[in-house]
Amino acid sequence: MGAHLHQWPAQGRVHHGAALVDALPREIADASRVVLVTTRSLAGGALVASATAAIGARLAGTFATMRAHSPVEDVLALAALLRDSDADLVVALGGGSVIDGSKVACLAVWRGIADAGELVAAAASRGAAPGHWDGAPPAPRMVAIPTTLSAAEFAPHAGYTDLVAGRKYRALDPWMVPRAVILDPAATLETPAELLLSSGIRALDHAAERWCSTEPQAFSDAVSRQAMLMLAEGLPRVHRHAHDLDARALCQQAMWLSVMGGWSGVPVGASHGIGYILGAAKGVPHGITSCLMLHAVMRWNAPVNEGRQRDLAHILGGEEAGPAIEAFVRGLGLPTRLSEQGIGPGDIPGLAARWTGDAPIATNPRPVRGAADLEEILHLAA
Repeated sequence: MGAHLHQWPAQGRVHHGAALVDALPREIADASRVVLVTTRSLAGGALVASATAAIGARLAGTFATMRAHSPVEDVLALAALLRDSDADLVVALGGGSVIDGSKVACLAVWRGIADAGELVAAAASRGAAPGHWDGAPPAPRMVAIPTTLSAAEFAPHAGYTDLVAGRKYRALDPWMVPRAVILDPAATLETPAELLLSSGIRALDHAAERWCSTEPQAFSDAVSRQAMLMLAEGLPRVHRHAHDLDARALCQQAMWLSVMGGWSGVPVGASHGIGYILGAAKGVPHGITSCLMLHAVMRWNAPVNEGRQRDLAHILGGEEAGPAIEAFVRGLGLPTRLSEQGIGPGDIPGLAARWTGDAPIATNPRPVRGAADLEEILHLAA
């Protein structure tokens, strides 16, 4: 079998199927100065109102302007608020950008980072492992209440973006994972359908790329397969019946399972990697990048992992993974082609040229030898 390392993240609790108003007071009981982080689209809604009420007199500040892809400027502004308010806990309520931005802002406070150059310099290589979390935790830590299915709240790494350069960076620290997560299915009700469902395809991407990895592990296989089964059932139910909280709870548990394979060290591949390029260069939302690329990457990888792909196809009711994934995504009313995002054949060489040779494209099951291979994959999604 060979030696292998499985690393648990520094996460103490996951409340699932729990109401925010019941779980949040328990999670902030040891804090005295809490900063609530969210996004403009949620700031005036019932969800933020109930979180604010649950935090009560402990609320030391609210940051409601985190934008998509966690821009460097927003991360630094939040870090400044955390310092100025002497926050001892962050509550991040929103999607992946809010949660990732909060993680990187905490890291900036821990490391004394106050300007864009230092924040960019803190970026870790994409293939790096998080390291050990023995010893005393830094402050502030965070509690996450996700409103999408991106699963950012279960990871010790986070993406953030230099909007001017159009480059996405990745921070990594074992303590960045939220110490607790509250999966309240009702917290997803204010999320637009396309955003929620496409983030569910992001979760499918996490599980599918690990299931189809050429370096599988038993733990990863177990959680990845179960995640795919649950998403195959749950996402169409949410699409058909928007107020089905049981279906939303099913999808939330599935997205939690979808990232656990990474704890076993099983890598993802080119769908994730090209997604980072599309997000940074063209502003394509995370979930949509998976809608566009997962089926194309599976088609390109089929020569090396056809057996695993067939298992995935059968879960989605097909015989070949690429077409089955595309049909499943289409059935949710989501785009599957670059052209639907305004990206034409003329854009493909420039996008392919952005790859710097790093993971996770470097850990794709079928080796990607260079820009020409990436162009091939992108043309399959055109």
